Amino acid sequence: MSQPIITPELVLLDGDAGPDADSVIGTLAELVSAAGRTTDASELAAAALEREKKSPTGLPGGIAIPHARAESVTTASLAMARLARKADFGGPDGPADIVFLIAAPAGAASEHMKVLSSLARALVRPEFVQALRDAPNAQSIVDLVLDVTADKKAPAATPAAAPSPAPAPAPAAEAGTAADAPTDAGTAAKPKIIAITACPTGIAHTYMAADALKLAAERADVDFEVETQGSTGSTPFSPTTIAEADAVIFATDVGVKNRDRFVGKAVVASGVKRAINEPDAMIAEAVAAGRDPHAATVTGDANAAADASAASSVGIGGQLKQALLTGVSYMIPFVAAGGLLMALGFLLGGYEIANSTVEEGTSDATYYALHNSLWELPPGGLLQYLGALSFAVGNLAIGLMVAVLAGYIAYAIADRPGLAPGFTAGLIAVAVGSGFIGGLVGGLLAGVVALWLSRLPLPQWARGLQPVVIIPLVATLITGFVMFALLARPLSWVNTELENQLNSMSGSSKIILGIVIGLMMCFDLGGPVNKAAYAFGVAGLGLAGAGVPQWEIMAAVMAAGMVPPLALALATALRPSSFTEPERENGKAAWLLGASFISEGAIPFAAADPLRVIPSMMLGGAVTGALSMAMSVQLRAPHGGIFVLFAMNGTWWKFLIAIVAGTVVSAIAVLTAKQFKPSTRELEPSTA
Repeated sequence: MSQPIITPELVLLDGDAGPDADSVIGTLAELVSAAGRTTDASELAAAALEREKKSPTGLPGGIAIPHARAESVTTASLAMARLARKADFGGPDGPADIVFLIAAPAGAASEHMKVLSSLARALVRPEFVQALRDAPNAQSIVDLVLDVTADKKAPAATPAAAPSPAPAPAPAAEAGTAADAPTDAGTAAKPKIIAITACPTGIAHTYMAADALKLAAERADVDFEVETQGSTGSTPFSPTTIAEADAVIFATDVGVKNRDRFVGKAVVASGVKRAINEPDAMIAEAVAAGRDPHAATVTGDANAAADASAASSVGIGGQLKQALLTGVSYMIPFVAAGGLLMALGFLLGGYEIANSTVEEGTSDATYYALHNSLWELPPGGLLQYLGALSFAVGNLAIGLMVAVLAGYIAYAIADRPGLAPGFTAGLIAVAVGSGFIGGLVGGLLAGVVALWLSRLPLPQWARGLQPVVIIPLVATLITGFVMFALLARPLSWVNTELENQLNSMSGSSKIILGIVIGLMMCFDLGGPVNKAAYAFGVAGLGLAGAGVPQWEIMAAVMAAGMVPPLALALATALRPSSFTEPERENGKAAWLLGASFISEGAIPFAAADPLRVIPSMMLGGAVTGALSMAMSVQLRAPHGGIFVLFAMNGTWWKFLIAIVAGTVVSAIAVLTAKQFKPSTRELEPSTA
């Protein structure tokens, strides 16, 4: 590398950088800027503070490692402060006096990431931290850091001479490690534990957790290997290594890549910081789990955190939210593809293609698709046939919406064994008329039943059949029985009442209906409430007698759903200083997402500041919904945004007026609310 990662001008020794973490990060960012390594100190500081909000970076022993990637960083850099006045970075044993700001370019090369990860690993070695505290000057600090980041290993400390910053190693022996093995069985095999570590940025915590676990395993005399899924890439475990392991540790704040490799292995799971703070306890728990035939095991969902019965940091509410969002994310492509194909059918074959009168009395485009071909065109000619074909295919894709939703909700809860009962529950929901609500309930039911069955202790000979035959069969039977015998009528009644209530507002209360639709579409930005309103609009289009009322509802649904991403894109353009650098980048993408009717484009903003963003979006959505209904905008396509203006019966200009009005209202509202935004530290999560 052309420049060393740290120089004396990037070191602040025994100074006062301010009373809190915000001030310290700001001071260190200014050092990086003064050294010519970032073009915007405020952007770097904001990115580090944004990372700090997700999980405080304080570590045991009075250390903190705030870190960030930023477009303004031109050279991977370390800025270090040894503080005369300690600052609180959320460390488990109090404020920090040793703080490293790790600044990485947005597209940092792997060589830079390896250097940064080397420092992170060195910080779990007590002798290195003590050397930092004893260093007489800035050059000594630089020499120490360059030594460890150049892979010049410091003298290895024995377990006795290098006490862990985490709890004492006693728990490992208590849980039954190799210390419990008979001393006269000199050839007795050590327990073998493997681990995955991963954090959101993949710069520091990933590698510190790996080394903390490795040192703890050495103290407990446990055979240990780790796969770090960080910015420097990783070397995956070989199948042999996984097969020989007694248990696996997932110390991650993000999803484990290729998690299906570990199916059936006993698992201990936590956030990455627990592995840094309590490595001995986690090694002990993993050894105990490997010896317990009833321990929680990996079920194979590559997107889930870990089995619910494991020591996961995700609560029941979080798991339900993950399951619902998983189902919605898998459903959206069917809706988008189906909706655009239906719209294309209108464009090619005319609106009448959805409800045409033909020789044998059928009244939909499917007749044309089935009874004609390129060699036997219908009376309307080639365009009518292609339009009918496009509409028929799109209609079938839309018809899978509820089944896919339910199937993948169940999949998120119980992995592959949940697919069969989940899809079946969705089809039953359609059959009994419970629609979208039935799909939600059925998917949750199927997933819970399949997960319960997966935890039943079975003889060894039956375990191979459990995920492939036993769970799908029994879970489908139980779910189908409950859906038909117990839930069909109540769910159908709820769905019917919802439709009746909304339809009853269609006459003189159209504006009220538009407001309700706008509020629902902008409440959770792609979540269950948003999707309930959307499903209502789509279901209306699918009615045999669909007409102007249903087309007006669909127009209000789509217009209101486009407002949040467009409004936030406009807000970031009008006043960039009110948003972080990642939010400003998201704002650029939100223009296209909003124009395409993808409400989820606003989720990053809402997740960071829900109390200001969501009410502002709902206000603009209500304005748009009301205007759309008041101006009788009509839409026959269930998806597509501005790309289906041709499907609006000549009312497209009114549609655009409604969207622009709501976008401006929401943008002004969110910018006004941002003026009263509290400090970043006030918004930080209280938990690590």
